[in-house]
Parts: sequence; C-alpha cells; structure tokens
Amino acid sequence: MRVDLELKTVRGATRIVAWAITTILIVGAAQAEEPVGRARIVAVGPSEALARRAGLRLLESKHLVLATDRPLREGDGVADLPAVFDQAFEVWCHHYGMNPADHADWRCFGCLVVDRERFRAAGLLPDSVPPFKNGFCDRNHFWLMDQSNPSYRRHLFLHEGVHAFTLTLRGLATPVWYNEGIAEYLATHRLETDVDGKIRFVSSPIPTRPEDVEQLGRIEMLVELRATHKVPSLEDVLSLRVGEHGSIADYSASWAAVAMFANHPAYAKAFAKLERGPLGPNFTKQLAAMPGWDAARVSRDFDSLTADVDYGIDLERVAVDWSPGIPLVGPRRFDVDAARGWQNTGLAMTAGNRSTFTTKGRVGLGSVTDSSSKTSAVIPIEGEADGITLEWYRGRPTGRLLIGQWIDKPADGGRPRFEMLAEGASGELVAAVDGPIFAKLNGPPARLADRKGTLAVTFKPVP
Repeated sequence: MRVDLELKTVRGATRIVAWAITTILIVGAAQAEEPVGRARIVAVGPSEALARRAGLRLLESKHLVLATDRPLREGDGVADLPAVFDQAFEVWCHHYGMNPADHADWRCFGCLVVDRERFRAAGLLPDSVPPFKNGFCDRNHFWLMDQSNPSYRRHLFLHEGVHAFTLTLRGLATPVWYNEGIAEYLATHRLETDVDGKIRFVSSPIPTRPEDVEQLGRIEMLVELRATHKVPSLEDVLSLRVGEHGSIADYSASWAAVAMFANHPAYAKAFAKLERGPLGPNFTKQLAAMPGWDAARVSRDFDSLTADVDYGIDLERVAVDWSPGIPLVGPRRFDVDAARGWQNTGLAMTAGNRSTFTTKGRVGLGSVTDSSSKTSAVIPIEGEADGITLEWYRGRPTGRLLIGQWIDKPADGGRPRFEMLAEGASGELVAAVDGPIFAKLNGPPARLADRKGTLAVTFKPVP
C-alpha cells in the first residue's frame, strides 16, 4: 500500500491520492521482503547502496537512513532529523502499546529531495512512484520535498515516518480520516534542548504554542472554517474517501477527529483499545460500535471542539455535559468552575422566557511575574464576573462570565455551536431555544489549569 501526500501551508491547497501498487519499490535492485501485518518491509540496504553510488548525502540512525541532495548548511536542522526520528519512533510505539525493544531492527529509508531528477537518475525515484507535490510513502520507504521552514520540514518528515510505521508495523489499512489524522497527530511536536545541548523530541499532538509548529496551520484553518461557516461535521470527516478530498481543511479536521477521540474523557479509553486492535477498512464501523457510542452526542462534541479549538486546548477540561437540565422555576444558584470550559448549569429554559442573573465571588485567573523586582516575584491575578482588561481573549476580557445555549441550527446556517445570551456580573437573558443554560469564564483553554475557584451565579426567572 502506498500513500501519496501533498501538503502546503494554510495559504495553499492540499491534495492526497492513495495508490495500491504491488510492484517492488526500487527498480533494478534485488530486495528481500519480510511480511509484517498487511504491508511488507522492504530492505533498506539496496536503497542505501544506490544513494551512496549516486553521491547523495546519507544521514543514519538506529531506525532511519535518510538520503538527501540538500547542500550541507549549518543550523538548518537536517542533521538532527535521524535522531528526532528515533525518539519519535519510541513515542509511536508507546501510542500503540508496543515495546520499542521488540522492533529494534525496524528501519526506514527516506529521501529528502531538492532535485527529483537526481533521485530518478539514481534509481531512487522509479516510474512506479506516482507524481507527488510534497510527500509520498510506500511501506517503509518515503520521499519528501525539501521545505524552506525547518519546523514544517520536520513535521512533513515525521508525517511520512508515521505512515511508514503504521503501514508496516501496524498493517494500517484504515479509512482516510484516520490514516491522515493519526499521521498529523503523531507527527506534531516541538523540540527542546537538554542541558548538554542535545536536541530532544517532545510529542505535542495538540500543540501548545503556534511558534512550536510554524507553517502547520491546522488550528488556524479550523478557526477560519468556523468563521466562514465551512467547517465540516464529524460525519463529513468520517466519510472522507481516497481521492475525494484535497484541502488543508480535510487534514485539519482529520487531525481534530483523532485528537478528540484520543483525549476526550468519553472516548479516550475505548479509542486507545480500538487503536491497538486491527487497523483495517472497517475501523470507522468499529469506532461506532464502541461501548456507549451515541452518534448525536459524538457529533455535538466534535462541533464543540471545532468551535472552541485553540492551542493547548485541554479536552478533559472543556468536555461538555449535555444533560437536559430541570426547568428554572425559582431562584437557583450555580457555581461556575474557573478551571473548566462550558458548564451545564443543570437549569433549562423555554425559548423566549427570561431570567435575571447576579454573581458573587472572585476567582484566580493565573499569575504574572514581576520582572522589575529583585526576586522576580510571582503575582497572582484575580477577577470578578466582569473579567480583567489586562488581557483579552476573542474580543472579551479574560475571566468574564459568559452565559449561553447550544444552538443546533444557527440562523446564519453555520454548524451547531454555543451562542451567548448574556455576559458580565449581572443582567437579563432571553432563552434562544428550549434547553439547558451553560456558563463559563472567558479565556484561552490552554490556561484553564492555572485557574482556581468558583464564581457563584444566581438565576431568577422573570414572570
């Protein structure tokens, strides 16, 4: 099985074409093959010999031989790629519950290409490899075109590496959404430098900062799709077919689907078990057969994620309770947890009915460091229901109380989402639909864990 992957930045387009080809990869080289799962591991030695004969630069590690015609340039990060690959390999093994030691002999051959014709002349880019824009993988051999941005080059390199890993060691033959979603998920990372100066791969499937994933643009794309009412539903994502998708939106949404199933408390445990079983064509059907699966709830959870997605989003803290609630017939108090996303108040209202609300209390919203002091003192930040104007998030002060409802059919025709009914320390709200009332304190989801305390909100129906 081969996977042809084309990736560009947010401004570009993305195209993926998958090919089923049974011909041997490198023309003219006798290759021993070892069956593993659904795909066969192709011996790396013959490809390495062709690369040496062609005078290509070779970079090697335990699990990778990388051939490139890119000129040696100080500080471009290319020399670090094999070591990064080996560290990532261990993360991939652990994701699937595999012991890396059991696969110590697994190796992959990659080509980092500047001039296609040079690789073609070397016998390393045979005619059996279909045209590709940026990346292509066949079993444990892959190719990627060189990228100007080191971070994006590494991501594309690891994305292809995940394909090689899953095709050969996991026998992956899943639908497109998982095939591409897991490659995006496991390739997303940042680099850190140890005290001894060594580069360290840090897996960050949900990136915490945009500077860690330069030019990747998956989160930005989802935000843009939401703003333009073009974000796909979960059903759209799960039904993606080979050759029928090609935009960066599809990669972003596929990543989001895998991220949700792998991290949301309602699905994470069952999904991990599913991933460690056969990864075949019926994977989506097996997903829907997981214990407790509720298609309507899962769809709503995905819409909620794409509506609020941001760097460092903690899917456990933003998980929503969709319980119907009880009618608001008298004054009722609800304590809003500062460290969580949208929270079900347990109170339901009928469309058109009104309620007043008042608030009481202060919550911790994190801290700042006073760099002007000799001790760099850490100063806690607190706020009330109106929030603090020291920092704004999505057009509102951080920590500001937001009250809303989930709207299945927004008037603008967009995907279902939370819509605000009221905000601030006190006021009046009018229910937009029949259903529960939700509340949260505004702010970036990446910093929810830094918050402390609750804000008391009292709702009182208006006769």
